[in-house]
Amino acid sequence: MPSRHLRPSSGWVEVICGSMFSGKTEELLRRLRRAVIARQNVQLFKPAVDTRYGVATVASHDGLKWEAAVVTDAAGLVAALVPETTVVAVDEVQFFDEAIVAVCNDLAHRGLRVIVAGLDTDFRGEPFGPMPFLVAQAEEVTKLHAICVRCGGEASRTQRLIDGRPAHYEDPVVMIGAAESYEARCRACHQVPRR
Repeated sequence: MPSRHLRPSSGWVEVICGSMFSGKTEELLRRLRRAVIARQNVQLFKPAVDTRYGVATVASHDGLKWEAAVVTDAAGLVAALVPETTVVAVDEVQFFDEAIVAVCNDLAHRGLRVIVAGLDTDFRGEPFGPMPFLVAQAEEVTKLHAICVRCGGEASRTQRLIDGRPAHYEDPVVMIGAAESYEARCRACHQVPRR
């Protein structure tokens, strides 16, 4: 864990990634609760596009909730940052523009602890938005796995379903949804047909 190895005045970036239903948001909220117990000033951000659990709420699939500042892009996050904040958290970071990478690095250089959570791959199984860059530059990366709904194995993929069938490769990358549109699957059970 970076906190053991870095001076207290040093900042760093932590990435929590994995498929849907792997517990990314739950882990993010766990870390935030611990930061609050340690009397650190926490600020949580979420992208405006994600309205699944309410406009200004970050929630895990298990029902854990935390109020969040809603922003449309990385510049909005910087504008909404409170000077007293020492821990910056971002949920669903894959939906942010590429500028989020520079923002996270800048905040870490300023001495802040930055925790981001998001899908590392899209429904096609390909790197999702800014995640590959965040993973490559972070001090700590935690990759979580779900349980494959088909075989019970360790799931690392997010299967998108449209009318109960796997989405086609050519379908749009971003489609907000939860259990009604997505399943966790392992590599062998993940399907992405082409038209």
